[in-house]
This record gives sequence, C-alpha cells and structure tokens, in this order.
Amino acid sequence: MIPIRDDQPRFSTPYITYFLIALNTAVYLFGLAVQAQGGRAYAAFMYEFGVVPRNVTDLVGAGSQVTILGTLLPFFTSMFVHGGFQHLLGNMWVLWIFGDNIEDYLGHFNYLIFYLVSGLAASASHVLLNAHSSMPTVGASGAIAGVMGAYFVLYPRARVLTWFVFIFYMPAWIVLGYWFLVQFLSGAATSIANQTSGGIAVWAHVGGFVAGIVLIKVFSERPRLYRYGTW
Repeated sequence: MIPIRDDQPRFSTPYITYFLIALNTAVYLFGLAVQAQGGRAYAAFMYEFGVVPRNVTDLVGAGSQVTILGTLLPFFTSMFVHGGFQHLLGNMWVLWIFGDNIEDYLGHFNYLIFYLVSGLAASASHVLLNAHSSMPTVGASGAIAGVMGAYFVLYPRARVLTWFVFIFYMPAWIVLGYWFLVQFLSGAATSIANQTSGGIAVWAHVGGFVAGIVLIKVFSERPRLYRYGTW
C-alpha cells in the first residue's frame, strides 16, 4: 500500500518540511562520499552516527568504555542518515505527503520540535526492545512515523491516493492504520520468535507513531491568524 498524494489542503508554506528533506538529502550525499572511501570508512560512519542499542546498555553498566555524548548524540544524528537511496526516497516521499499539513497545524518551530521529539521517542522504543543489538539504526522513519500518527489523529477522513494493486483514493485512517498494524504485528512476531527484524527497526516505527498521537494532543494548534494569513 503506497501513498501517492493526499487531498488535505494547507494554508502556509512548509519551510521546515522542505528543510528536513534537503538536510536528509545532503547527509545522504555526504554518506556516498564516505562510502567511496571504502567499506571500513562507511561502516565507521554508520556506527558513529547511528543508534547502537548495545552502547546504551553498556553506558549504564560497570566499567563502560562508551561516553555519554557518543551514546546519546546519535539519537539525533541517526534521524538524518540513510542506508541507501531507496531508504531515503521512501522516507522523504512520505514526509512530503503528510508533513506539510502537520507543519501547517503546529507552526514551523513547534513542528520541528515535534518532529525531533517523535524521532527521539522512536529511537528509545527501538533501544528498549532491542537492548543487546550491536547493529546501528539509521533513518528518519521513526520521526516521520510521528508525523503519520499526528495526521492519523487530525485528518482521519482526508483522502490519500494510494497504489494497492490499483490506484484509488482511501481514507487516511485506513492507509495509516494499516501501516501501523503491519509494523506492530511485524515487531510482535519477531519479538515472540526472538529474532531480528531484518535490519528494519519496526519498534521504532511503532514508538514514533504512538508518540505522534500523544504529542499532537500536547502541542497546541497555532493561531488561525497565522494559519490562514501570510505567515
């Protein structure tokens, strides 16, 4: 089920959404330059800027060799690193579709804070449920899942043009609800089987989506004077 576009109107320019897409793209291009230096350099890049759950576990352990900054800073940096072009394109496409309306609702600054907090909650969820994993996790999908959760709450009846065998419009609550259900069931299945999720941090998706649902109730809508004016 692939979303193509939505029909929910917006009334302001989504500068932060544009900025996030540009920043993620720039970091991806930088990653390509690192990758050109060889596999060892690229692996070091991923481990330095990706979230490694085992590092968090070791941080609270006796005699830990990891630093607080080196362990916690990747919770921010990992949101802007992607492991491949398809990974980047998929995330930025979804952010393009749903992010503008959430930014329109919250305002630029609050939207940026909302996005970052959703990403942090997503990474925390992944670490809690994969505490002993040594695999670095990167990508904006956790933060974007927060945007999707907010959209699910605010615009459940918005129509989303979706490719699902055929191309047709579906209510947003079905598109986003289906995506969340798939992520949750996938995470539950791998947890029950005590297996990894094939490099996909599904619990980060679940945590980000739930965080978005909660946070959109905490963040207030920006004044309509600005939403429908020229700001």
